[in-house]
Amino acid sequence: MTVARPDEVRRYNRSSLLRLLHTGGPATRAALATDLGLNRSTIKMLVDGLAEVGLVEERVPRQAVPPARGAGRPSLLVLPKPQAAVVLAVDVQVERAVIALVGLGGQILARNSWNLHGRQRDPDELITHVAESAHLLAEDLGVRAVAAGISVPGVVRRADGHVHAAANLRWTEVALGRRMGGVLGVPIVVANDAELGALAEHVRGAGRDSGDAVFVSADVGVGGGLIAQGKLLRGAAGYLGEIGHMTVHPGGRACHCGNEGCWETEVGQRALGSDSVRRLGDYPDWLTLGLVNVVNVLGPELVVLGDLFTALPDEVVADVAERVRRRSIVSRALGGVRIEKSTLGADLKLLGAAEAAFEGVLGAL
Repeated sequence: MTVARPDEVRRYNRSSLLRLLHTGGPATRAALATDLGLNRSTIKMLVDGLAEVGLVEERVPRQAVPPARGAGRPSLLVLPKPQAAVVLAVDVQVERAVIALVGLGGQILARNSWNLHGRQRDPDELITHVAESAHLLAEDLGVRAVAAGISVPGVVRRADGHVHAAANLRWTEVALGRRMGGVLGVPIVVANDAELGALAEHVRGAGRDSGDAVFVSADVGVGGGLIAQGKLLRGAAGYLGEIGHMTVHPGGRACHCGNEGCWETEVGQRALGSDSVRRLGDYPDWLTLGLVNVVNVLGPELVVLGDLFTALPDEVVADVAERVRRRSIVSRALGGVRIEKSTLGADLKLLGAAEAAFEGVLGAL
């Protein structure tokens, strides 16, 4: 039997505490001890060590109500210091690019965005603009990004960030991870945008308490990301989640992927932008059909709808959810699957890209 050395145990505990503060926010030493299953003297040693190198600080909590006379001093809160570790997050959309510097604890410190038209959509132009803009943001803040996460609406090989295809960007076989890493000079993680949406929901959104969840994203295209048993499922080589290209309407409209009747042709941006969909028409029917398939195949306890789906009226989402519960055999077996809209807003993919970058950073701090 292999026995962990004391220094390995300390590193593991330190990393676990820092990750807990990063994802969970400020906490007292007592709460940290309970959550990590460690004694208070160990927590004190870990917090003191992290404070000494400038990664965390302790503050008296703000009191909404003044303490009663004679009450003891309130417990200090341990907080991550955002500028102690900063990553670059990049969200490449079909019509727009957004970048942000994100600090420890998930705080967005600075951002910039620009439209992608014509040559600005070219990978070389995008890489140059990202590098120049990121440099200016970091200079203004007086920080340095130690890693970068990039969200792309396409099929991405996770091992090296190679974009096999991003049809709506008209990209094929783009070595984005290698090229961006060479320009930025930091470790790079490139991933599909819906996968990173699922990661953001799992860490900071509606899926925080769900071990098995599916994130479904609608923009120009439709994609999905899957959390299984508390872990982000990535599939072979990172290729997973192209649920927008399952056939739901044989003989339907042609899709850019070469198929016809894909789900995204019925529930994507083009469908949402049509006159008939402004009156909804059969849009909820197509949404229900696709979600029944997703639930039956993947068996989640939660489905989170993101991006354009969040603009749907609540009553429409509630009606679709009820129909999915009735029509899905898996949902009935589970006693119902929750279907909710994302609450993370436009920063969803940025937060997911930041979390992907932080995955390789937290253990090394």
